[in-house]
Amino acid sequence: MLADYQITLIYYQNSYNAYIMSKDSSITNGVMLNAYPDSIGVNLYDMITVLQMPQFKDVFSLFYVLPTFFNSDLDRGFSIIDYNLNEDLVSQEDLKELENLNIQLKFDIVLNHLSVASPQFKDLLKHGDQSKYKDFFINWNSFWEGHGNMGDDGVAIPKDEFLNKLFMRKSGLPILKVLFPDGTEKPYWNTFYQQITYNKIRIEDLIKVEGLTIEKAELIRNKVNSAIQENKDFTTIEFEDCHHLKNEILQVINRNRSYLGQMDVNAKSELVWDFYEETLEKLTDFGCKILRLDAFAYLHKDIGQSNFFNTPGTWDYLERIKQIAKKNDLTLLPEIHAEYGLHLHDEVAKAGYCIYDFFLPGLTIHTIENGNSKALITWAKEIVSKGYKTVNMLGCHDGIPVLDLKGKAVNGFYNKGLLKDAEIEAIMNKIMERGGRVKNLYDPSGKKISYYQVNATFFSALGEDKQKLLLARAIQMFMPGIPQVWYLDIFAGKNNYDAADKGGSAGHKEINRTTLTIQDVENGLKKDIVINQLEIMRIRNTSKAFSGTPLINDISASEIDISWSYNNNFAQLKANLQTHNFTINYTESGINKIMTF
Repeated sequence: MLADYQITLIYYQNSYNAYIMSKDSSITNGVMLNAYPDSIGVNLYDMITVLQMPQFKDVFSLFYVLPTFFNSDLDRGFSIIDYNLNEDLVSQEDLKELENLNIQLKFDIVLNHLSVASPQFKDLLKHGDQSKYKDFFINWNSFWEGHGNMGDDGVAIPKDEFLNKLFMRKSGLPILKVLFPDGTEKPYWNTFYQQITYNKIRIEDLIKVEGLTIEKAELIRNKVNSAIQENKDFTTIEFEDCHHLKNEILQVINRNRSYLGQMDVNAKSELVWDFYEETLEKLTDFGCKILRLDAFAYLHKDIGQSNFFNTPGTWDYLERIKQIAKKNDLTLLPEIHAEYGLHLHDEVAKAGYCIYDFFLPGLTIHTIENGNSKALITWAKEIVSKGYKTVNMLGCHDGIPVLDLKGKAVNGFYNKGLLKDAEIEAIMNKIMERGGRVKNLYDPSGKKISYYQVNATFFSALGEDKQKLLLARAIQMFMPGIPQVWYLDIFAGKNNYDAADKGGSAGHKEINRTTLTIQDVENGLKKDIVINQLEIMRIRNTSKAFSGTPLINDISASEIDISWSYNNNFAQLKANLQTHNFTINYTESGINKIMTF
């Protein structure tokens, strides 16, 4: 009779064949850096200067550069104006230097929306119904015509059976009302961020209103500008004997406003698909190898369906993007946040796509804080047995996902999550106690329906314990999938409360986006927590063992034992979750080595 260890080995060798066969040869097994072009210094050149330092040699094979790489104006890059290089931050010479470092690039295409300042939307605002791009974006009222009632504010309110199916990322209806040259206001679909700025008006703007004298125009200007400065509702201003001109005055105020916003595109328009064709070709020319599909699950919209990952529409769009990517030799990485219990990650993976491992951050914190590896190991085994191709992470530009870990009722059956609700709440509470901020989801009425993510640096989420951070990094490096590393975590970055407080409606994200100077990097490279992380990542990036098969050994819940092997190359992580101490055994050039932490 075979020993338990041998049975386990045979099981994983057999069940993992699908994983090995399904690996995309165009994706390296190395480590991926994640940062904005100006996360270190003032531009991408400074980041490259850091990557050229001897301490970073052979640490990274990939670089996920966030979309301020392109021209954008909101949501730190995810409101794209156009996909040309942001010349304030990036140059063609930078791309050549990254190529010389043998670092492949990963970019975003934001499928669901474009900036209100994009050439397409500006043309729409300028030419109205005569614009070539009239159908490029989604007129909210036109979309819901015949399926709702017009509100007093000129915005269509969908019938309840349709409205209740909408998945909201903010409170209120997902619209931005924009002013057209003829003076009319029209609401356009706006799932994510928006910002409306009312600029101060001039007397010259008001004297165009028939019936206003200069003296009265000056009085009205002062009232309006005072209300704007104090962020008050100027529609409640009493204009006294000019009250009969109030509508004309409000039109002047509205014509003088400016917008920022992520305007949802209408994927039923062939012009949108022409735009995608042009964009993917352009990104390939920039050196893109992996393309993250940001917000793709919101792209397909139809009456009577959810606006988040509906079938078959979302799948049809995804297949169409896949065919464009194939022509450009791009590997797609659809970005999707959803409860584990929905099993959308499984559906996307079965369709042959690489998926984001949004489960690992919360599972890692749960594992380390509770000294119990059961949930983490369960997920690792699922990756292996089902042959998922993944990109994983700990910290990132966004937040630490928690919604993803939940269970979900589907068709009357409850599918368990990776963690119980009480365990997820415990993670959230722990991070919040340590200074984290929270992001929630809302129903159409504006009522909170679910937590979404917690914003904190991963170091602060772990109580700013260096040994815990080092163990978390080792766990990530030994998990199946491409490990993506947030630049700030390498340097044990702490929560930035000042940035979060100053960041406005999306300020919670700024807590984990602190810009480092070159001096910060040089100082960090004198610290063990930084050097040790780089060494662990270098092993993951260079060892051929990680081209092979991971063996996840079944031992006590208070320990972790994961090993990788390929030909004569070997790497093993053994960790004690009670003490947080761990060792890495590995081979290098045929020599057995061990690192103890």
